[in-house]
Amino acid sequence: MKRPLPPLNALRAFEAAGRLGSFKDAAAELHVTHGAVSQHVRLLETWLGAPLFERHNRRVELTAAAQTYLAEIGPLFEGLAQATARYGVPKAVARTLSVNAPATFVLRWLVPRLVRFRAEHTDVDVSVETSNEPVESLKESCDIIIRGGPDTFYGYTMRPFLAEERLPVCSPALLARMPLRRPEDIQRHTLLHTSSLPRLWPDWLASANLAALAPAATLTFDHFYLTLQAAIDGIGIAMGPTALVSDDLAAGRLVAPFAAPRLPSRSYCTYVADEKSADELVVLFRAWLEREGMGPPAASGRAKRKR
Repeated sequence: MKRPLPPLNALRAFEAAGRLGSFKDAAAELHVTHGAVSQHVRLLETWLGAPLFERHNRRVELTAAAQTYLAEIGPLFEGLAQATARYGVPKAVARTLSVNAPATFVLRWLVPRLVRFRAEHTDVDVSVETSNEPVESLKESCDIIIRGGPDTFYGYTMRPFLAEERLPVCSPALLARMPLRRPEDIQRHTLLHTSSLPRLWPDWLASANLAALAPAATLTFDHFYLTLQAAIDGIGIAMGPTALVSDDLAAGRLVAPFAAPRLPSRSYCTYVADEKSADELVVLFRAWLEREGMGPPAASGRAKRKR
């Protein structure tokens, strides 16, 4: 008589999602997409004729019956893994570390350096997502969150790894066409703005005692990485964050016509939920970020939620 077994891939997805408490973490463990895990769970729910999870805005919870079901099938998966290990040595599977960071930081600082991390740690996969969502809204879905700071949040450890200031930058070709010998010469140029950072140029001009200066033109972009690309292309002058334009300055794609004044800026920091702070990959990647940032040893912080 045929045994009524449920779809095994669906069962595996449910076991991982239930054990980890997250569809996204289950997807990372199983090396599939979030959508694939969700689809498998729905397939199993249809097969069983009952829901397994209560779905909320940003999280899922097992139903009471599903908790009992998971407690029964979990040891079966563990037993299967042990039996397989006794039969033969399984091929090593790369672990995946999930990182969430702002798009401009990822594009201009992290991506050019990831090749070095991969060369040092060939057994570690890194999954990078970009966003500017608040730290706490990403707690369950990311191993490491990179944001400005230092800020303090209940339930997180914080470590700064990259300091930053802001100063005007432009392309060498633009500087050759219209030299910038003194800050007042900026009035002949186009100033490049980012809509989310409207105070950068006014604050810098005020610090240079040029608050009343009117440039030849202005151009505003909705993303900061577009503003920097426009500067590289010779369209105008941008307020460049030193951490994110350091590679362009070193390669000669950008130049900084004035060494001062420089606007102070927030540092880049890693934020990790307490329960993940001792994870081997988290510790490894944090230490690598701090070496790449070439800053002093970062202090670890844990504090109360800001009110």
